[in-house]
Amino acid sequence: MAAKSFDMIVIGAGPGGYVSAIRGAQLGLNVAIVEREHMGGICLNWGCIPTKALLRSAEVFHLMHRAKEFGLSADGIGYDLDAVIKRSRGVSKQLNSGVGHLLKKNKVTAIMGEATLPAKGEVSVKTDKGTEELTAKHIVLATGARARELPGLEADGDLVWTYKHALMPPRMPKKLLVIGSGAIGIEFASFYNTLGADTTVVEVMDRVLPVEDAEISAFAKKAFVKQGMKIMEKAMVKQLDRGKGKITAHIESGGKIEKQEFDTVISAVGIVGNVEGLGLEALGAKVDRTHVVVDEYCRTGVDGLYAIGDIAGAPWLAHKASHEGVMVAEMVAGRHPHPVRPESIAGCTYCHPQVASVGFTEAKAKEAGYKIKVGRFPFIGNGKAIALGEAEGMIKTIFDEKTGELLGAHMVGAEVTELIQGYVLGRQLETTEEDLMHTVFPHPTLSEMMHESVLEAYGQAVHI
Repeated sequence: MAAKSFDMIVIGAGPGGYVSAIRGAQLGLNVAIVEREHMGGICLNWGCIPTKALLRSAEVFHLMHRAKEFGLSADGIGYDLDAVIKRSRGVSKQLNSGVGHLLKKNKVTAIMGEATLPAKGEVSVKTDKGTEELTAKHIVLATGARARELPGLEADGDLVWTYKHALMPPRMPKKLLVIGSGAIGIEFASFYNTLGADTTVVEVMDRVLPVEDAEISAFAKKAFVKQGMKIMEKAMVKQLDRGKGKITAHIESGGKIEKQEFDTVISAVGIVGNVEGLGLEALGAKVDRTHVVVDEYCRTGVDGLYAIGDIAGAPWLAHKASHEGVMVAEMVAGRHPHPVRPESIAGCTYCHPQVASVGFTEAKAKEAGYKIKVGRFPFIGNGKAIALGEAEGMIKTIFDEKTGELLGAHMVGAEVTELIQGYVLGRQLETTEEDLMHTVFPHPTLSEMMHESVLEAYGQAVHI
């Protein structure tokens, strides 16, 4: 059978791949996309989306317990874990079928199967019906990543879970250990802790949410501890002894090893890129620690071969993958897009309280040699936050003293994952403190704190 020929073939239909394919088709390219498992990838089926659905259930549950504060009454508050999970899966299913529809609407040829790259410009796909051979001058790798498994701490789906098991739990944990306090670990810790699990988080670094600004990490930790979580920093799980219905964790902290018993462990210790079995090395693509090495335009150095999203390295975020996908499609179509700047990509964590940030942390800004001005504003000084009953939180902004450039913004508190976009846009438009000060923020909103934080950096805050 003759090979089918395309302008561009995308391997992987996650938020990087499917967006890249659609943008390519919009620009008049003949595009094929190959996916081995789920349209929408991990993000949509097993990541960003279903976790947010679960966390929303936990948030509503948490608010029900606070009904009295709001002059309301709610009796016999409880939850049905199966129904919570069913809602989460339903949300994913709705979006998954939406991706298929979008690809069809944009006339992208979608092929379900496992892809390999036998030679430059060639893709071989193993499908249910046999093998399909495809060719294209441009191939985009968007194969994503999977959970990192540490030796001795491997998941078994019963006592030790990865994020997938945690999204469809066989039972409600009573005593839970979460290994790793990045976004994934903390979100699951937040969900299960809110539903009543006795939760311990172990983090090898010196603080939880280690990529965030130190001050924000400390604020979030205080909130987690107040909610009953146990947080162990500079600690490491050395081994897990699996018994019947229980697990003994050997946790090293401060040079000593202590043993603690749990009924469930969630491992969230990072990710590894899906680089195996594609034939990359033979093509001459460089792989470094499970990630494909690329330049700022996602080019691999092999003519016509690009890598986007998680497989191309940090930050491992869906919105970064989508943006890179669009950039590559535009280059293939002969346009001249700007490269995606990692420092302009916001990170959001949907624990309770939420955490969001963009740009430099205070420590990183100083390390980079900037002389800085820092502004802070607490939620307690904001009318809308008090009206919402969400008076715990903070917004922090960091400016270059010399030029007034907004170097970074960091937030913890209610709805900050929605607020951060204001600063992201500001950075994209190369805003200065003066622009932000002269902007009229609507009242009463949480966004007014963004204004006040800028004013505070320059000694002009009004409500504090």
